[in-house]
Order: sequence, then C-alpha cells, then structure tokens
Amino acid sequence: MAAKKKAPKGSKDGIRLICSNKKAHHDFEILETFEAGIVLLGSEVKSLREGRANLKDSHAKIKRGEVFLHGAHISPYSSASYNNHEPERVRKLLLHRREIKRLLGKTQERGLTLVPLKMYFKQGKVKVELALARGKKVYDKRETLKRKQEARDMDRMRKKYKVP
Repeated sequence: MAAKKKAPKGSKDGIRLICSNKKAHHDFEILETFEAGIVLLGSEVKSLREGRANLKDSHAKIKRGEVFLHGAHISPYSSASYNNHEPERVRKLLLHRREIKRLLGKTQERGLTLVPLKMYFKQGKVKVELALARGKKVYDKRETLKRKQEARDMDRMRKKYKVP
C-alpha cells in the first residue's frame, strides 16, 4: 500500500499559494470568483514552483468560446535550456463550457471584466482564481480606505480599553 503524500509546507487543504493580485482588490469590486486550470509549458511550471510569477496588471479575455489570460508574467526558468518560454505570453485558461457562456454574458454587460486574483498549486496542478469584477471609481477607493482606517481605529480602542 502506497503512503499518502504530505501537503507542502505553508499550505492548507493541499493548496500552496504562488502569487496573488493585491491590487485587484483595491481597483475592482469583486462580484464573483471562479477556479480555472491553466495550460502551461514545463519550464513555466518549474518557474512557478520557485514562486516567480506576477499577476499585476493582468486580465482575462474570452475569444471564440475560450478564455485566455493576458499580461501575467512568469519569469523564465533559470536552469532551462535555450528553448525557454516567453515571460508574458497569452495562456489558455480551462473552464467548463457552461461557465464560459455565463462569463461571456456577464462580461458583455457594461463595466464588468475578468481579473485573476491568485495563482496556486492545488493537488499538484496550477490553478488561477478568476474574479468577475467591476472597476471602482476614485471616490469608491477613498471610501474603502476610509472604512478600513475606521475599523483599525476601533480595534485599537477596543484593545486599549480591553473591550471584548
């Protein structure tokens, strides 16, 4: 009987985070999230295992019934040979057909877009968490920052006066 593999360090439920798009939560109002697989080359997977990826300023587009990730940067693998991958190439995302149709209908609405939130390993496979999002205006961003600051101040006061 084969022994069960242990989850990698720093993971919960067999999920190990590669990178996240923190700017997306600031710039967009997240409406709904989806988990998608991604088509990668071998050197890209090895580079992701080293944690060398960046989702900043990336987005997904639907073309001819398929979803593609644009602008995601995966650094070239340092130990690869001359045929290394291109860092910012367009990568295909794997979703069910019914999810793609639903996303296509939603993204045709005014102001909605697909934004990757994080990239992670789940049971040895690379997954991307996509979000259906609406862009925030400048005053919305200020309002969000104001609410966060007020919550921090309240927590400080509670801690200072030891209120449960």
